[in-house]
Amino acid sequence: MAAAQLITKDTGQVRVPDDPELLIHRQPAPDFEPTAVYQWVEVLLEASGRDSDRHQPRPPILSRTMAIVVTAMYDAWAAYDDKAVGTRLRLRRPRMERTRANKEKAVAYAAYRALLYVYPQEAEWTREQFGRRGFDPDDDSTDVKTAAGVGNAAAHALIEYRRRDGSNEDGSMPGGDGTPYSDYTGYEPKNTPDKFIDKTAWCPIPFSDGKGGTYSPGFLHPQCFKVKPFALERTDQFRPPPPPQYGSEQLKREVDEVMQLNASLTLEQKAVVEFMREGPRSTGQSGHWMQFAQDVSRRDRHDLDRDMKLFFSVSNVVFDAFMACWESKRYYDTGRPYWWVRLYHEGQTVDGWLGPGKGFGRLRAEDWHPYSPAVFVTPPFPGYPSGHATASGAASRMLELFTGSDHFGAVAFQEAGYMTEPGFSAAEMQAHDGTPAHIPDSKVVRLPLPTFTATAEMAAVSRLWGGYHIRTDNDEGLVLGRKVAMYSWPRYQAYFDGTAPAAGR
Repeated sequence: MAAAQLITKDTGQVRVPDDPELLIHRQPAPDFEPTAVYQWVEVLLEASGRDSDRHQPRPPILSRTMAIVVTAMYDAWAAYDDKAVGTRLRLRRPRMERTRANKEKAVAYAAYRALLYVYPQEAEWTREQFGRRGFDPDDDSTDVKTAAGVGNAAAHALIEYRRRDGSNEDGSMPGGDGTPYSDYTGYEPKNTPDKFIDKTAWCPIPFSDGKGGTYSPGFLHPQCFKVKPFALERTDQFRPPPPPQYGSEQLKREVDEVMQLNASLTLEQKAVVEFMREGPRSTGQSGHWMQFAQDVSRRDRHDLDRDMKLFFSVSNVVFDAFMACWESKRYYDTGRPYWWVRLYHEGQTVDGWLGPGKGFGRLRAEDWHPYSPAVFVTPPFPGYPSGHATASGAASRMLELFTGSDHFGAVAFQEAGYMTEPGFSAAEMQAHDGTPAHIPDSKVVRLPLPTFTATAEMAAVSRLWGGYHIRTDNDEGLVLGRKVAMYSWPRYQAYFDGTAPAAGR
């Protein structure tokens, strides 16, 4: 997990802010005692990062796996709450059993079983983590008279429900290629890098393979529009309006805006791109907003019950947001600036970013490149709407609804060029046509996160600055995410107060 790089003025360690009310993202207070729920979320984030090491980025799948683990924890916890009801397992243990110790144990077993299910390749590491915390990895009892049994039963019920939810997690769906999460819906891109039939539509982009060659990843998980959402009725429930078409004045204007911005990125903008993109072992926006939720937990000094409700709400609203976003990506199937710059400016010389440590200058339109490493040029799926914006719009609004305020009050410190231009000085990074810029040597940038809304808008605009998206992708993504959260919030409240109807099969 590579979120903010937290660095001090002098020692390279986390800087203590002058304002005691200021929360440093990811840095707990000296007296902070994480709840059991918080700790298992931390294990989940690490497991997700380890899993990402094994695969190319897959944001919608990460959102699903995180939601499964946290929902299993929630269902186990609800059995010991006075009011709350579970999503799949409906159980109320006797009042005398409703202790913190039983909640912690039930949550632990639910998390453990769910983690084994969603990240089977991390089974050995997960088992080690579970055993180190004093639990028996071999206790698979589903006897609900015990806390371990409640946790195992909760995870089992949720896993059985999600096993055939449309994700094709085991690769067994007819039409797929037999590999986990493979597409079984028959998606084929309209365009190839050698032939454009529809200039609005998405086209695979060549990535460097790191060995002197290139490859072009296909659309990651186009089947996600068929995945059962959590609180939404359907993934197309809030489908945004059509995006600008190729040849329209709006699309040309927005593509040129991306070019202009990429030709003059400041250190702060580069830092924002890196911060919101994350780096190696990325947990995606699902993990990033779970980390922001951890910030809220520390800030507001949550107990176990409030943490459970918080992480349950955030993980599931981001899951629904990603499924809704992927439905729109599949439906509209739109391209990205990488190809549109080439199509609109074929044969021309344009302003742009020249590459790591080379600054900015003139280049052929056919050589234009987003502010991104050659091994990961842009996310390999259609552009409209932005996944970062949709997930962030949903999570930020959920945090505002949950806490009763838009105030966040965090700050992060991020090294500009952390992944895109490692090893180069600030002057080299900001040079124009080979002329070094007169700027400070430090590449560490302070990023205020005053409100949840501002943080979501930072996530959205980072994709514009990075050259991944036109503005409309981000604007409509934020709107879509906020609609998902506003629709969902009463449903989460119904689970908390016990009025949610029993789930169908």
